[in-house]
Amino acid sequence: MSRAVHSEIQLQVMWSRLISVVEEQAQTLIRTAFSTATREAGDLSAGVFDVEGRMLAQAVTGTPGHVNSMAKSVSHFLARFPAATMKPGDVFITNDPWMGTGHLNDVVVVTPVFFDGRPVAHFAATVHIVDIGGRNTAIESRQVYEEGLNIPISRIVDGGAIVEPLFELISVNVRDPVAVRGDLYSLIASNEAGGRQLLGLMREYGLANLDEIGGFIFARSHEASLAAIAALPKGTWRHSLTADGVDRPIRLEAALTVTEDAILVDFAGTDGPSPYAVNVPICYTEAYASFGVKCIVAPTVPNNAASLATIRVTAPADSILNVQRPAPVVSRHILGQLLPDLVIGCLAQVPGLAVPAESASPLWPIVLSGGPGRVDATAEELRGATSFIVASFHNGGTGARPRADGLSATAFPSGVRNVPVEITETITPVVFRRKEYLVDSGGAGRQRGGLGQVIEIENGEGKPFAINAAYDRTVYGPRGRDGGAEGRRGLLRLDDGTVLRSKGNQTIPAGRRLILEMPGGGGHGDPAGRDPAKIRDDLRDGFISAEAARADYGYEGEG
Repeated sequence: MSRAVHSEIQLQVMWSRLISVVEEQAQTLIRTAFSTATREAGDLSAGVFDVEGRMLAQAVTGTPGHVNSMAKSVSHFLARFPAATMKPGDVFITNDPWMGTGHLNDVVVVTPVFFDGRPVAHFAATVHIVDIGGRNTAIESRQVYEEGLNIPISRIVDGGAIVEPLFELISVNVRDPVAVRGDLYSLIASNEAGGRQLLGLMREYGLANLDEIGGFIFARSHEASLAAIAALPKGTWRHSLTADGVDRPIRLEAALTVTEDAILVDFAGTDGPSPYAVNVPICYTEAYASFGVKCIVAPTVPNNAASLATIRVTAPADSILNVQRPAPVVSRHILGQLLPDLVIGCLAQVPGLAVPAESASPLWPIVLSGGPGRVDATAEELRGATSFIVASFHNGGTGARPRADGLSATAFPSGVRNVPVEITETITPVVFRRKEYLVDSGGAGRQRGGLGQVIEIENGEGKPFAINAAYDRTVYGPRGRDGGAEGRRGLLRLDDGTVLRSKGNQTIPAGRRLILEMPGGGGHGDPAGRDPAKIRDDLRDGFISAEAARADYGYEGEG
């Protein structure tokens, strides 16, 4: 037990302080990371866990896919290395897709924290590493073995000493060892920063352990989650969604059941595994399905083990949403990030709930490479070309909300930021010739869907370069809600009109430009009910054309 029993106000203050501790942990990652995915986009997660591996608090900065899957990954670390075997100065690592956050590019690092010689907590952090070896985010992968180096749960720091053989093993299996090592050191440093802040908090409040504050956090979060569930009618609602797929469309089915003390989400009826790398481990399925539920049912309840425990997610073994090893999973974001739209579609049928239309949803990461061995071109065509590989995150529009337009060029549900084009231009020969909102891409409705964006890219050296595409919503667009129209579908093409595949590694010939047109969000409500003043504003701001104003809204006024 703690040395003192604290008042409810003190415990609430400590809870807020604990959240600031993990936010400092996340900001340390951002300030020290090498990869643009972490440093510029915030593609990370950070959290503090009790000695049993239950998440107490997460950083505000981070993605649901990382945070909610990492919430369970610490238990895998403890199963491999029980707390009794850990010592001060130890740090542990894995990127196992089934024990981490869904694919090999995400590295999870866990650090135990000791106070007066006893373990009191664990800090965990995750970042997306652009290159982990293998085929490097190739949708064409047929087994996880092709997708890069798989690091089992291991010590990476032993009693304060770096396990150099493991660092060397990682370094010789990746294309940019300096950046990868830098990101690993960043993860270690962020957990250390969190641990220091936590120990300072414990000393300030006279805590010998986190039992008291942990019990308070879990009790309050569970109570608030149950109250939100109790306000809902009980029953089961079903919804389906079709993804583009690779060689065939993929059908996703969900049944959402509200009981007295939980919300159950079952994906029975969903298609089986794909031979391509769009399969999803159950940890990532749980992460984004839970996030979709929380967005609508209990958005203000803090995310931790107790609040997440009231949402239970299941999928048939060996379905595409519960794929088994050694299936390829590197592009699991494509289906995983559609799951909030799918479960929100179930919640749309629950009496009394108002929900948004569908969004562009899956990220449109721009993964580009150049130079010999990285582009499908002859040695002569690549002579003098700079070798590079870079990833930057961008996305289309979000679905319109019941009382507000959708957000344009905004990553929902991932929450990552668009990477500034200047960053990519600084570290590669790539040049962005255009990056702007895509006019008329938001679905029409009483509330308009958010706009997608169009990005036009070329290689400033005049050499061929390649894109590793992993995009969706190019065949089946984001659907509207309550009479709203579908958002515009995405498109990948060259400046000469050649349409490229939405998935797969493809070469952009010398002299050609690559154009990405990202989907818009679905509209909400009957377009006939849209305020004419909003239509005029859309025309003035260039969000819609005069033709769309007439065709979609019957608007004949002046822009």
